[in-house]
Amino acid sequence: MSISPIIGTDPGRLRRVFSAFPTGVTALAAEPEGFPVGMAASSFTSVSLDPPLVSVCVARTSRTWPALRVASRIGVSVLSDGHAEASRQLSAKEGDRFGGHRWRRSDDRALFLEDAAAWLDCSLEQEIPAGDHHIVLLRVHDLDIDPEAEPLVFHRSGYRRLAS
Repeated sequence: MSISPIIGTDPGRLRRVFSAFPTGVTALAAEPEGFPVGMAASSFTSVSLDPPLVSVCVARTSRTWPALRVASRIGVSVLSDGHAEASRQLSAKEGDRFGGHRWRRSDDRALFLEDAAAWLDCSLEQEIPAGDHHIVLLRVHDLDIDPEAEPLVFHRSGYRRLAS
């Protein structure tokens, strides 16, 4: 299926316009084969309360998602304002994505970044093709929040903090 270009738009322009919308940042991580696999995602959103579902968008070209999607449980950590470096590491194509940060592992091998603003223990519910991405629906099995933590915000291709 080919996608018709929108008149007057190009991928760089779309990226700049999309970056004007501030988002939170999440880490998706697990140990599906006994070693940690993880990625950062800023396209996270709540979907449904009944059943409890969240979504994230993953590029079809991702080399991490195929290794992560086979996990029985996937940890979703909502990054706090001190996690900019962790987000950069998880977004990197090469290198150690987990070094220098503390992670907690559930019995089901989901991984959660310590000191996250919130965390959700999820399983893969459904993947929906959407252009050059997949919309990934995740079923929430457990979750919690740190009411004291401030979120990490991604805006105009940079990390920000909320003003008091």
